[in-house]
Amino acid sequence: MDDDLRITSSVAIPASELQWSFIAAGGPGGQHANTSNTAAELRFDIETSTAFSEAQRLRVIEKLGPSVRIVAREERSQLRNRDLATARLVAMLVDALRVPTVRRKTRPTKGSVQRRLTSKAQTSERKSSRRYRTGDD
Repeated sequence: MDDDLRITSSVAIPASELQWSFIAAGGPGGQHANTSNTAAELRFDIETSTAFSEAQRLRVIEKLGPSVRIVAREERSQLRNRDLATARLVAMLVDALRVPTVRRKTRPTKGSVQRRLTSKAQTSERKSSRRYRTGDD
């Protein structure tokens, strides 16, 4: 991969910051799959990366930690497993970079207040009708 890995419009990870290793994947797949190093392992060090601004780096480290390790071994092809690992990294980083929207407090609507009060009155009436009444009431 000679190209940078595009995460968002403002974030691209240089290919030199991604460490790839390939290991033998276990499981079914015939003689070829068991003798080839088809499982892809991708490591990315967030702390030393130059791809993020300081605020982005702190947000990503808070959500994912100082480094990320992804292993893909679902496919019999090394290239396909590499693509899966890359897609997982992109999805994780996009999610970690997303700034949550701040909730603004709003007042309840008149209808919701009325429904709540009506419900409370009905519940109160239902429970008071269950009470045992003595003769001096």
